[in-house]
Amino acid sequence: MVFKPLKIGKHIIEKPIIQGGMGVGISWDQLAGAVSREGGLGVISSVGTGIYENRAYAKRVLNGGRPYEAENFYSRDALFKIFENTRKICGDKPIACNILYAINEYDRVVKDSCEAGADIIITGAGLPLTMPEAAKDYPDVALVPIVSTAKALRILCRRWEKTHKRLPDAVIVEGPLSGGHQGFKYDECFMPENQLEAILPPVVEEAKKWGDIPVIAAGGIWDKSDIERMFALGADGVQMGTRFIGTHECDASDEFKQVILNSKEENIKLFKSPVGYPARGVKTNLHKMIEEGSAPKIKCISNCVAPCNRGEEAKMVGYCIADSLSDAYDGKLDTGLFFTGSNGYRLNELISVKELMDKLVNGE
Repeated sequence: MVFKPLKIGKHIIEKPIIQGGMGVGISWDQLAGAVSREGGLGVISSVGTGIYENRAYAKRVLNGGRPYEAENFYSRDALFKIFENTRKICGDKPIACNILYAINEYDRVVKDSCEAGADIIITGAGLPLTMPEAAKDYPDVALVPIVSTAKALRILCRRWEKTHKRLPDAVIVEGPLSGGHQGFKYDECFMPENQLEAILPPVVEEAKKWGDIPVIAAGGIWDKSDIERMFALGADGVQMGTRFIGTHECDASDEFKQVILNSKEENIKLFKSPVGYPARGVKTNLHKMIEEGSAPKIKCISNCVAPCNRGEEAKMVGYCIADSLSDAYDGKLDTGLFFTGSNGYRLNELISVKELMDKLVNGE
């Protein structure tokens, strides 16, 4: 099968492969720039930009380099620098920015991303009903929400059309095998009716009712055969995160990559998260410390996500997600939280983004 280009708003993605946005330093300039350069869509994560370039942007640094408050955890200056460096790698090819709906200061970060040069905004971690309002001053920026059900897409399209007379430029439907936060509650992640193969066709049908909205499948996609399977079910493109961790250009630390390379299938689990929905990653020393009651004390310095309620939910689950993901980015094996999709254990070597894109398009 020859893959067709993917059109999102005014932007043409030569190879219909979107690199998933991976927060706190896993997909920043080096990875996103390389993916866009090779014809896919590179996605910069807006999460944790305050620690970019060895914390040069972590203003009012406290507690070992933690950015103080959301305005510094989601640093505007750092985001602009990341986009600037990404453009040096991929030129004028399309770049997206992933912005979680659950974060504090969502509207501000959307505006920052548009001003920094994002061509496309991708938002999940909640149903982004107010996404068009946040981006209303930037009509050329394409908006791509992430949903888990056809009902969610229907609700979102109705609201967007009513409030802003616009519809999504594309929609990502994500199944419960992805890395990081899920769109289902813990038990729901294991139900057959919630797997990607089951939820994708209804979303495709719902999208058709609203016109020409491209549908992008995500969650557990690994190789060309998986991509072709998604296309057979009606998808126009795919989003993949975990495979891009296994690249030289991935912005993660060497230690982070090694944790994923060393992982076993039985070590990749769903965990409770302060965000309120389960998240998938590698079970490491952090989880042992949580079980023993010896995990780092929670101070909520960065105030990163609204559902955490200023650290109250973090105390309930036993860890601060901002601090733990930052530690993983820094390669701190004792206290880091290492997100990966269900297929993370299948990574066994590091290759270039160019080689990976070739494998995905032409087969192994």
